Amino acid sequence: MGLVILVITGVLLGWLGSIVIQREHRTGIWTCVGAGVAGALAGGALSGNVPLLAGISPMQLLWALIGALAAIALADLIATRLGDGARP
Repeated sequence: MGLVILVITGVLLGWLGSIVIQREHRTGIWTCVGAGVAGALAGGALSGNVPLLAGISPMQLLWALIGALAAIALADLIATRLGDGARP
């Protein structure tokens, strides 16, 4: 169940992140969602002692949020440096 919670958390943060950083085209939104899911899974998996298939602790959820936000920021930094044209 914890795995599902982390995936949903990552998707929601990725979607909200794409709104905040103004990525309105489809690839930018999917990049943010993918980065959010990857960051949430990495942060949640590395931070706790509760197996993700059994549940999730509040500390794991906090680290999942931090991981998702860091991954979204990194994806935006990389996309900006590569000059994908999404930002004016």
